[in-house]
Amino acid sequence: EVQFVESGGGLVQAGGSLRLSCAASGFTFADYVIGWFRQAPGKEREGVSCIISRDGSTYYEDSVKGRFTISADNAKNTWYLQMNSLKPEDTAVYYCAAVLSGVRGNYYRFPGYGGFFGSWGQGTQVTVSS
Repeated sequence: EVQFVESGGGLVQAGGSLRLSCAASGFTFADYVIGWFRQAPGKEREGVSCIISRDGSTYYEDSVKGRFTISADNAKNTWYLQMNSLKPEDTAVYYCAAVLSGVRGNYYRFPGYGGFFGSWGQGTQVTVSS
């Protein structure tokens, strides 16, 4: 069973940066999509960014384009979300999840990609103060 563990969240001032990590255990897939998501209090969970293993394509939700960067360290089965120029509206719990063969999930759409994401991590809190 695949498990994801997110880390790297914290409290930062507006304009600051954080790098989130998503580490996978039990991960033996060669073909997958890793996504970062967030859920703010009182709001639905939304997709932030995703990366496709097959060709390295990346996709971003419009409000984070140019500020966030998703990347992968395939040797470590770890994916990252570098978040720069953070804004108070980025405050949320951030989760990672994946599109994996044989794993059920929830459908999320990014500009340019849509898929069923499952195996959700427990999340990491990001708080941006003004």
